[in-house]
Amino acid sequence: MARIAGVNIPTNKRVVIALQYIHGIGQAKAKEIVTKLNIPAERRVQDLTDQEVLQIRETIDADYQVEGDLRREVAMNIKRLMDLACYRGLRHRRGLPVRGQRTHTNARTRKGKAKPIAGKKK
Repeated sequence: MARIAGVNIPTNKRVVIALQYIHGIGQAKAKEIVTKLNIPAERRVQDLTDQEVLQIRETIDADYQVEGDLRREVAMNIKRLMDLACYRGLRHRRGLPVRGQRTHTNARTRKGKAKPIAGKKK
């Protein structure tokens, strides 16, 4: 099992798919990494040499922000919005949708499980 950027990537999948298990690397960045290092698209992780795994690891460390650093930056951006007390920050603080979605109905993912209101039978 190859370990890249602190993540164990699955061995029986193609390299492009396996790289997407790393937070911060999607389909486009995975294809970009593979083409930059001249690794065939159909190559599987178990077939990679130690040298190729090392090249992938070094490329990701040098050129991309992934895993802990990326999560930390996103959390700091949200904290900054909350400290500014701008509209988006207030929505984050209250746990409501941030991007203009309606909340009268729906929005259950952000608001959590529906809470019953006492005395609202009729």
